[in-house]
Order: sequence, then C-alpha cells, then structure tokens
Amino acid sequence: MSSTVSRAITILELCSAEPRSASEIADVLGVHRTTVLRTLLTLQDAGLVRQTVPGVFGTGFRLAALAKSAMMHFDLRGIAHPHLKALSDELHLTVQFAVLDGDRIRYVDKIEPRDSIVLNTEIGGEVVISTAGVAKAILAHLPSELRRTVLNRATFPAYTERSFTDRESYERELTRVQERGWAFDDGEYDDLSNCIASPVRDHAGDVAGAVSVTAFRSRTNLDELREHLPTLLTTTEMISHQLGFRNEAMNDD
Repeated sequence: MSSTVSRAITILELCSAEPRSASEIADVLGVHRTTVLRTLLTLQDAGLVRQTVPGVFGTGFRLAALAKSAMMHFDLRGIAHPHLKALSDELHLTVQFAVLDGDRIRYVDKIEPRDSIVLNTEIGGEVVISTAGVAKAILAHLPSELRRTVLNRATFPAYTERSFTDRESYERELTRVQERGWAFDDGEYDDLSNCIASPVRDHAGDVAGAVSVTAFRSRTNLDELREHLPTLLTTTEMISHQLGFRNEAMNDD
C-alpha cells in the first residue's frame, strides 16, 4: 500500500472517530501540517470529509452514504464461511456460527466434517441461550440493556447436572466470559458434547456474532478442547478484521 493511500486511510479513521484539525492530525501522524491539509482537501473534494467548523474536519456525507450502502449489501455469513471451513478442516471438528437477530440468537452457518459430532441445530434456528457457548460469547459482550432484553426471554431448565438453572448464576458466568474473552459449554445441554466459543466483532467494535468448535465429550474433554483455543481465536480475529474491526494490536502494526 502506498504511503499516500495509507495516510489517507488513517486520516479518514481519525476524522471518523472525532472531528480534528490538520495540525492535530499532523501531530498524530508525525508529518507536516501542509501534507495533511493537502490530503484533507482532496478528501473534502470527494465528499469523504467535511469541515464541521472552519479548519476542523469530520466525516463527509458521501462517506456516510457509502457506509450505509455497504451495510445494505453486507453478507456476514459469506464473509465468515471460508474461515469457518478452514477452521473445521484444520481441527476436524464441528464449527457453528451464530448472530444476534433482534432479541434472539440464531445459527447462520454450520460445518460438520465426517467423523465429527452431528448436532440437532439448524441454520436459522434459535440458539439455546442457557447452554450454548455461542450464546454466552455474544451475550457477555452486549450492552447491558440489550443483554437484559435477550435474557428476559430465556429459560433455565436442568438439561443436565451441569446446566445453569437460574439467571443469577448464568449472569455471573457471563461476567467471567467477558473477562477471559471466550466461552464454553461442557455438557450443559446434553452429555454428549462440549464446545468452546469466541465472539466476532464488527467495524465499531460491537459483537457481531460468535463461532464455536464442538466435539464429543467422550473423545475430547474440555481441557483438551481448550488446546484449540488459539486456533479458534485466530479465526474470529480474521473474521473481525474483514468486518473492519481494528484493535490496538492491529493499529500498532
């Protein structure tokens, strides 16, 4: 990527975060003010930035329109699927992808390789909130009001002796998931399966969904399944990156 294009992208990101002057941007980039101003005026001519007050540049209306258009044609499953397939091929385990749909969480993709566990979940079907790893990974990273809306619909039956049977203990688990960054289901819905799950984030840093890796508990206990956590996290990071998410580590590169 050319330095001019890279600089323009960084300037757009800075102006999208908050309106800034050319001098402020120059200080961040470590370049001369006139270099930044020249780029800003080019972006302004294209409608990608605008002066919110004289000398201070924020997001342009054309950029907002382009973003809206892109979101209308957004295919989250299409973006995630190649990564999910690669994950399943590498681990030879069942992989699922779920997203928030209003006040429900639904599966939108599933890959079940030969000799791996076959699950009774369906694409488009609702996730069992109280047990599924993907549900915990999503709920743990939702704003509190939206999380409360989803949990208001949830029930907590005792599917197995490991099930969460009350909302209070489940919400404590969500706090632990938020702290460690990933979730698990260790035979909470049935005695046959266990899984680990990790959230996927969008361009704004909000949780966009979650990916899980599921195995037979009789073949792979939870500690053994956790050995695949780095591979799972790499997958969700790659999907998040394609959705526009940039964390601090990425920005430092």
